[in-house]
Amino acid sequence: MAKESIKARQRKREYLVDRYAEKRAQLKAEGKYDELQKLPRNASPVRLRNRCKITGKPRGYIRVFGLCRNQFRQLASDGKIPGVTKSSW
Repeated sequence: MAKESIKARQRKREYLVDRYAEKRAQLKAEGKYDELQKLPRNASPVRLRNRCKITGKPRGYIRVFGLCRNQFRQLASDGKIPGVTKSSW
């Protein structure tokens, strides 16, 4: 489980990316790269990291569900993810 400060930092970055998305696109289209440099660093979408919504783990992330593999397995076994069943053959 990730520390709360790491999760909070990620949420702050997501907020800044959403806030500056239009401005970044406009500056890029106009070719004003000097003004683009003046935006906050965390406003760049490259600085985001995919993290589990429950634990905040950055590894073993399953994009479709937004969960790490451990939480996905636990919730799927409990039947809390619709349409997902344990395979057996």
